[in-house]
Amino acid sequence: MKFALFAPIFLSSVTAFAPQHLKASSTSLHESVEDSVEEVAVAVYPTVNGWTADPSKFCAGLPGALSPLGEFDPLNFLEDLPIQEIKRYREAEVTHGRVSMLATVGYLVAEKFHPLFNGEVTGPANSHLAQVQEISPFFFAWLVTAIATAELGRASTGWEAPVDALEKNKDVEGKTWLSKLNDGYYPGDIGFDPLGLKPSDGAEFAQMQTKELQNGRLAMIGAMGMIVQEQVSGAPLF
Repeated sequence: MKFALFAPIFLSSVTAFAPQHLKASSTSLHESVEDSVEEVAVAVYPTVNGWTADPSKFCAGLPGALSPLGEFDPLNFLEDLPIQEIKRYREAEVTHGRVSMLATVGYLVAEKFHPLFNGEVTGPANSHLAQVQEISPFFFAWLVTAIATAELGRASTGWEAPVDALEKNKDVEGKTWLSKLNDGYYPGDIGFDPLGLKPSDGAEFAQMQTKELQNGRLAMIGAMGMIVQEQVSGAPLF
């Protein structure tokens, strides 16, 4: 009678050490290892112009940090950003820097030297484009078309096609669902180098990129100051 009472307890205890549970645990461990391998594979980034994206580094390891400011990001724009978002921010920074460098030269030169349109374009540089539109509508239309063509060329070089982005990137982390840069695209490198100035060495390229970024950042501040000054004063700079 006592044996009959204790038999179920004994059998259940023995069952707890049955081999099938060890097998299940082994399978679970195997699946976990496979998942880890897949995650590591996904985290591999291509090397472009000597740069390989590294999420553990400031700005994913992109050049541009320079003394005395160093890793300057006081508003934490880069905090917890995925690689694609960091690349998109750098693309915007490089592009605005280049436009600002051209604008700065234009403001300093065009107000004193403006031989086009028989010298009819005068006054503050803020008003020059509107004057061109009035004096020569055809040239203005050509200028707008040229800028649009250049931007379309930049987009086709750096960005994934919209149809591909719609199909493949619905699960892309961040805000790059329809504006994802190509994996093999280096921010700002659209292949335009008519003078052959681009270094082939990765370290030299990073050094040149840092110089361009620093000049572009200064130009953005300078252009902003000139635009605001002319807008407030309504007069040329000099």
